[in-house]
Amino acid sequence: MDNFFWIGLAGALAALLFALFQSRRVLAFSEGNDTMRKIAAAIRRGANAYLKNQYATVAKVFFVVFLVLLVLAYFHLLDNWFIPFAFLTGGIYSALAGFVGMKIATSANARTAQAASESLNKGLNVAFSSGAVMGFTVVGLGLLDISVWFHILKYIAHFDAAKIAQTMVMFGMGASFMALFARVGGGIFTKAADVGADLVGKVEAGIPEDDPRNPATIADNVGDNVGDVAGMGADLYESYVGSILATFALGVAAYPGNSWGAMLLPIALAVVGILCSIFGSFLIRTKEGASQRELLGTLRKGTYTAAVLAAIVAAPLTYFILGSWGVYIAILCGLIGGCAIGYFTEYYTSDTYKPTQGLADATETGAATTIIGGLSLGMLSTIAPILIVGAAVIISFLAAGGTMNTASQDYTLLFAKGLYGIGIAAVGMLSTLGITLATDAYGPVADNAGGIAEMSGLGKEVRERTDALDSLGNTTAATGKGFAIGSAALTALALLVSYVDIVKAKMEHAPDLSLTNPAVLVGLFIGAMLTFVFAAFTMSAVQRAAQSIVVEVRRQFREITGIMEGKTDPDYASCVGLCTKGALREMVKPSLLAIIVPILTGLILSVEGVVGLLGGVSVSGFAMAVFMSNAGGAWDNAKKYIEAGHHGGKGGDQHKAAVIGDTVGDPFKDTSGPSLNILIKLVSTVSIVFSGLIVNFHLL
Repeated sequence: MDNFFWIGLAGALAALLFALFQSRRVLAFSEGNDTMRKIAAAIRRGANAYLKNQYATVAKVFFVVFLVLLVLAYFHLLDNWFIPFAFLTGGIYSALAGFVGMKIATSANARTAQAASESLNKGLNVAFSSGAVMGFTVVGLGLLDISVWFHILKYIAHFDAAKIAQTMVMFGMGASFMALFARVGGGIFTKAADVGADLVGKVEAGIPEDDPRNPATIADNVGDNVGDVAGMGADLYESYVGSILATFALGVAAYPGNSWGAMLLPIALAVVGILCSIFGSFLIRTKEGASQRELLGTLRKGTYTAAVLAAIVAAPLTYFILGSWGVYIAILCGLIGGCAIGYFTEYYTSDTYKPTQGLADATETGAATTIIGGLSLGMLSTIAPILIVGAAVIISFLAAGGTMNTASQDYTLLFAKGLYGIGIAAVGMLSTLGITLATDAYGPVADNAGGIAEMSGLGKEVRERTDALDSLGNTTAATGKGFAIGSAALTALALLVSYVDIVKAKMEHAPDLSLTNPAVLVGLFIGAMLTFVFAAFTMSAVQRAAQSIVVEVRRQFREITGIMEGKTDPDYASCVGLCTKGALREMVKPSLLAIIVPILTGLILSVEGVVGLLGGVSVSGFAMAVFMSNAGGAWDNAKKYIEAGHHGGKGGDQHKAAVIGDTVGDPFKDTSGPSLNILIKLVSTVSIVFSGLIVNFHLL
């Protein structure tokens, strides 16, 4: 089986070539008139400047961590010298995935607006094609990174399967680290601009969204690209790579006689998912005047077709590689579970269903009831994803050969097989990430297109089309976050098991991991606390950055004469600069928290405390991420539901209440919520990488 790993390189090449094809397709469309090109260029400059500064800041932190890893390798506290360098490549590839997505998004926004002036279908095609560039770049680079390192370790270092798997499970730290910086920094930027623009523009000044008189509108559009595109690309890259690497480690323990096959299967599934996603991408098209349900239907056709095809092809593939139908059932659990999470996320966040419409009804009695309703909706929405993931864990565990009978003669091996089933379920859930992420990444492009249409004075029908695409994008974005969060829960469990296996191999005695062990129990509390402290840090970061934007927009309205009459252009650059400074300043503290806390916990409470920490942060982080993402998505779409003409439409008291609810939800759904799934996995990979240090140096 070890001779078939070249298919990973072939799959990566197919994904990257398709991304190139889609990018050329996007660039072939017109960027519109001079005004549209000027606005698009301003957005592009702001996004490029922010990412340049962000990457410069992150590079310094990466360099320090790289030196620390080199020191640990020198003192034999890391397994080998490859880990520090893999940490760098993971971060570089993750950053590159986000950068490519941002570049195509800032090139597609005006083109989407221009295409929407011709027809809804053309607008959808341009926006979706740009999203496809993001989606297939992520899976292509992820598979390339994994495949290249596999071949280096096997053919240059001459590692066996077990050593390759144990080494590569540590490689996800660089990708997770970069993803957290990108998500947190981009989320702070975009939501500071969005909240500032909405509170002063819509609520105080009573001007429309994306009105050119609003000084924060360019910063808002820049934020869509650096947060919802670049940040999301780095985020999903990390999820994709992490699920495959975790399954590598579990496969070697589960199939000692066929380790190469157990490692090959997740690679093969990823390749199949890429090919099926390419096919599904060609099915996405719509007709003029399509409703939200019809637009959602065409995206479902593409994503569900890709998932069904992947499920069909996975059957003979799994049997050929492992000879196990049980593992195939585990893969189906992941695919079905991902689609089910996506459906329930859509149910709670789309304005075509009762929950969000009921939230819009709450605006009749003011902002307070709107906020209460959104919090309640978000909490209630955690039921389905948690039960779905729970069912996927149990079914995939048992189907793959696991047993819960601890008295079984072959309990250790059967338990390992069951855990492999959980890992491969996570890979199955993300196997069609190429098209899933494409439906997610197109949303910010449609949002930007609406802003450009508004600022350049295009016809009302154009804004209606871009608003329809944007509203759909809010739902698909929530669905994409659901996939990321669901896979994070499965991957975190796989990483937790990998951590336990790795530390057991390094310890002279087996650790006591029972809940009655005070170290484990305290670790659980610390893990739960970490979720809340991290969310608090990111929320307060948005608050402080947004306050600076509110003050600046008010100042410009007050001091620059002629803005409200449209005779003088606002100072857009000052708001972009404030968001950039605020995001770069605020992103470091919560990101470092994910590294410092697990190391300190291990140094004080030893391995047992870290295991408790990983369990606590995984459970609380999963529930909190679902709650925040869905509540934020529902608030946003409730606002859009009112803007479509319900409850008095734009400008009324109900609309103002909905805008306030949306501003509360902005950091929920685009900063804190999606960052939590990265936190879950980064804490796990940091613990694995520093396991040698923890085993050798601890107080208890």
